[in-house]
Amino acid sequence: MFFHLLNFIMPTEPEIKLKEGDNAPAFSVMTNGGGKVSLADYKGKNVILYFYPRDDTPGCTKEACAFRDNYAEFKKRGAVVLGVSTDSGKSHDKFVEKFQLPFTLLVDDEKKIVEAYGVWGEKKFMGRKYFGTHRVTFLIGPDGKIKKIWLKVKPDEHAQEVLAALGQ
Repeated sequence: MFFHLLNFIMPTEPEIKLKEGDNAPAFSVMTNGGGKVSLADYKGKNVILYFYPRDDTPGCTKEACAFRDNYAEFKKRGAVVLGVSTDSGKSHDKFVEKFQLPFTLLVDDEKKIVEAYGVWGEKKFMGRKYFGTHRVTFLIGPDGKIKKIWLKVKPDEHAQEVLAALGQ
């Protein structure tokens, strides 16, 4: 009974084919505020590329605010924070403004980045199956290679895990 209950509410885990040490898939996309960035713009820096399901939802807001609250420390360590969801630029703009997010959100409404990184897939909630973005983070090194992947992210603790991985 308990297993069936867990299966009823637990999301399925993404099937990510990328591994630590692989080259991070390149991208060039629009951002909140109408800008445009590509991964190549951050060559020589650590990039925290965090994927989240939806703007302004409880878990996603906790995660974004944790990155916001630790943003000065990320900058001090020379890291760039980029959030990615399949929401529109307009949605990102509202989310950034409402929670005063100091980092860039990438617009992936065509699902190119979520698919390239393998975080788009089947999810399950309350017995209902659907497709969406899994909450996964990639730490991309200055050389463009994936240094670390977090598959099981707890939104309110995650920023601290990423800081720990960056070291002092």
